[in-house]
Amino acid sequence: MDIFIAVLFFAFSTTVTPGPNNIMIMSSGVNYGVRASLPHFLGICLGFPFMVLLVGLGFGVIFDRFPNLHQLIKVVGVVYLFWLAWHIASAEPKAIERGEKKPFSFWQAVLFQWVNGKAWMMASGAVATYTTVTGNQYFEVLAITLAFLLMAFPCVGVWLVFGSLLRKVLSKPLLQRIFNITMGLILVASIVPVLQELWYFYTARSW
Repeated sequence: MDIFIAVLFFAFSTTVTPGPNNIMIMSSGVNYGVRASLPHFLGICLGFPFMVLLVGLGFGVIFDRFPNLHQLIKVVGVVYLFWLAWHIASAEPKAIERGEKKPFSFWQAVLFQWVNGKAWMMASGAVATYTTVTGNQYFEVLAITLAFLLMAFPCVGVWLVFGSLLRKVLSKPLLQRIFNITMGLILVASIVPVLQELWYFYTARSW
């Protein structure tokens, strides 16, 4: 029970802090509102715990055996995040109103977890920290998955609701445009740790 409480605190602290998921769901709340962003919201809240489950049950072993594959996914993820940052920064209020820009779908949000650098660090870190050699690993992985599932809804939900509240404040197109550009830049900043990790990986190999 003590371990599960510790995992809950870990899940809360990592899920509620800024990252690609929270930045994007807040931006979606500002641009599209809560109702239109619900598929995106559910995709995060269900997709990430599912990722944790698969990593904990041994999916991560594939990447341990084939580290280049893991790095390739990170490279694809970085490129995709740069594209998303541009997509968010260039979103014009009039284009959104005309339906030319649409929020993430449920499956887009689910699949996004696999190219999200922070999601990988959270999943692998939780499994490595809170599973034991002598314990029942399947039970421990299920407990970790449950902890993230319980924390995802309120933690991600806070960002979505905050975004929808900002939507009322940012009623003028110019303010909304400034907000979108700022969110795009913040999303780029969130990629920096992954870029550093990729840099260390490939420079270490070159030596």
